[in-house]
Amino acid sequence: MQTNFGDTTPVRVRDRIRTPEGKRVYVRALFARIADRYDFITVALSYGQDRRWKERLVAYASDLGGAHALDLATGTGDLAFALAERGARVVGLDITPRMIELARAKSNGAGRRDGALAAAFPPDDTRFLVGDMCALPFVDQVFDVVTTGYGLRNVPDLALAIAEIHRVLKPGGQLLSLDFNRPANAMVRAAYLTYLTAVGAALGWLLHRDPDTYRYIPASIRQYPGAEAVVRMMRDCGFGRATYYRVLGGLMAIHHAIRT
Repeated sequence: MQTNFGDTTPVRVRDRIRTPEGKRVYVRALFARIADRYDFITVALSYGQDRRWKERLVAYASDLGGAHALDLATGTGDLAFALAERGARVVGLDITPRMIELARAKSNGAGRRDGALAAAFPPDDTRFLVGDMCALPFVDQVFDVVTTGYGLRNVPDLALAIAEIHRVLKPGGQLLSLDFNRPANAMVRAAYLTYLTAVGAALGWLLHRDPDTYRYIPASIRQYPGAEAVVRMMRDCGFGRATYYRVLGGLMAIHHAIRT
């Protein structure tokens, strides 16, 4: 099994996501498979920090009361619900139908750990639908806020996804994104990828009897341009202000950009 320095991901995973079309097919199949384990995995891989990171992302957003918000790669709806609790009217979108089923179940009050949450975001205030981040099913300039958790790294065409987000945001609208970062330091990056590969392989075997399942994460990080480069892409796309905040010492990042 061929590898290179700092990358213990099997060649078959890397090769399958090397092209935009290959990545599109692979990611859709992967998230359909892991949807019912998604909440557990985000907690496990973050050592329980995922919810705190998402709360930090939402805290960076301003003027959420009455805002029209779009949460992309919504998964089971964590960020969408957090935005709704701050007073936003939210649409959650995900490419995986099963994720949307799970988010709708939460929105209707099913499976919540705290039944009091049911009053925080009535079903008519938070809607969920299946859709593609690279071809958003909305007209231009309709949202005040767009958020995404672990979304930009997974799209087959990052520049197109950023352009689509820019298109649907109103002038002055905000984009906030939480994701893994690609450390610039080669030694740090190698250690980080090795760790994620080992933990991902163990979780993949325990949960799916397939160690390759979560080896996609380090493979996708190797393709990801990194937080600084994503800032440049946002500015090139027309975001007048774009920055990022280091999370977990820079191993993760929260991007915050304002549309001109």
